[in-house]
Amino acid sequence: MTGRGAEHGAAVERVRWGILATGSMAARFTSDLLDMPSDAEVVAVASRSEASAKAFADRFGIGRAYGDWASLAADDGVDVVYVATPHSAHREAAGLCLEAGRPVLCEKAFTVNAREAGELVALARERGVFLMEAMWMYCNPLIRQALALVADGAIGEVRTVQADFGLAGPFPPSHRLRDPAQGGGALLDLGVYPVSFAQLFLGEPAEVTARAVLSDEGVDLQTGMLFSFGGGAQAVLHCSLTGATGVGGSVTGTRGRIDLPDGFFSPGRFVLHRPGRDPEVFEAQGPRDTLRHEAAEVMRCLRAGRSESSLVPLDGTLAVMRTLDAVRDRIGVRYPGE
Repeated sequence: MTGRGAEHGAAVERVRWGILATGSMAARFTSDLLDMPSDAEVVAVASRSEASAKAFADRFGIGRAYGDWASLAADDGVDVVYVATPHSAHREAAGLCLEAGRPVLCEKAFTVNAREAGELVALARERGVFLMEAMWMYCNPLIRQALALVADGAIGEVRTVQADFGLAGPFPPSHRLRDPAQGGGALLDLGVYPVSFAQLFLGEPAEVTARAVLSDEGVDLQTGMLFSFGGGAQAVLHCSLTGATGVGGSVTGTRGRIDLPDGFFSPGRFVLHRPGRDPEVFEAQGPRDTLRHEAAEVMRCLRAGRSESSLVPLDGTLAVMRTLDAVRDRIGVRYPGE
């Protein structure tokens, strides 16, 4: 880390970011980093295509462009790498960086299965290198506020979590979301959100039931999930590539309910319902659709010398990957090499 900046009047080290991949998520994250100039600096980008890396660097004013991932991993002028490849390449890309001692923020789904996730976590812990899943929902201030209310007993004991995430499509057979070799299907791209939402409030399920509609390629186009937890709580979840759902979520307890009606993983508001009281509306402060909160969490951890985040703990990421594996087992989806 280099340079100094001001944040709320205090001196803060600027963190030098490398971007691994040049797709839409990489562009979105880079744009948000550039909105944090006192905290973050984007100094390098890598792609498997030198032309793509150079075009991305020119677009965002990035000084170094690499036509291979290993060069970025070896760049000692980079403090942390954001991995934004398709999740089928996360094991390779993040592993290269961790092997080189480079901290990593890795997009979700973290990997294609729990085995690969376990390998990355074990490598990071063995090397003492920072690693975090880019589960921006967990870093969202409004989600943190809802979680704190639940922890304080505002709705009593949680009994049910509901969430859905669906896109209308249609996605042609040539699209990566239909490609088993790229970890295609609704579950890993979209279902990871409702599953992570449920496990944020209830932990890892004791029992997993799931049904799906599969494509001709063998990936899930639509999946419904029912999770059972110790003590009798349940989660009812859904993801789809065949229809645009309301993308809503709710957490129901014995003494109330929290509704997130318009984008549960990036909410503009949530509503707390309790018997005998008027509904309480909690509004987001600032833009809702930003990745800056997860970037800020990474930089907070790096400045503090931490190898894991308390907001997005690696054990939680592993638990979600185990659940996603269990869902795929129930619906009969396998990826090449498994």
